[in-house]
Amino acid sequence: MAHPKHRISQTRQAKRRTHYKIEAPNVSTCPTTGQPHMFHRAHWHEGKLYYKGKVLIEKESAKED
Repeated sequence: MAHPKHRISQTRQAKRRTHYKIEAPNVSTCPTTGQPHMFHRAHWHEGKLYYKGKVLIEKESAKED
């Protein structure tokens, strides 16, 4: 079995691995809103932040005085 004579630095490894790229980001549709969004990311729709089909945050429409 081959063994490297010298340790390969992290920079050299990263330079080699930069050529492995994903062609396009994965996009899914929200089951609640039907809007397209990236996998494992929250997205805004009509002033609400959705994640996994559930509302996380609702944006305040106007300042309350």
